[in-house]
Amino acid sequence: MDFSALIPNLTLGFTVALSFQNLIYCFIGVLLGTLIGVLPGIGPVATIAMLLPITFNLPPTPALIMLAGIYYGASYGGSTTAILVNLPGESSSVVTCIDGYQMASRAAPDPLWRSRRSVRSSPEPSARS
Repeated sequence: MDFSALIPNLTLGFTVALSFQNLIYCFIGVLLGTLIGVLPGIGPVATIAMLLPITFNLPPTPALIMLAGIYYGASYGGSTTAILVNLPGESSSVVTCIDGYQMASRAAPDPLWRSRRSVRSSPEPSARS
């Protein structure tokens, strides 16, 4: 394997992905995905199928970034419905529905929102240490 081109290619990829235009498309995708994903019974795949025509006139890279944002926003929106309304919008939100609604009704949903986010800087320390 030749690793001499690794750093320039990673730099190019991050430059393209973190450009202002692509970040705006990602934000719009997450916003639309969350708004549609909150509806009970509509999962990420159905959300992408409904919002796919939005990306037809976009260049390929922003379209894929927007579709990724739609997928992530729809899966996060499904967990929102499971926690607040006790209705799982997709099969992966069933377990969240079991514990999440009880915690939300006790007015303690903060640990749930932290656990449903996939971006974490480091794992939480254990209670035993």
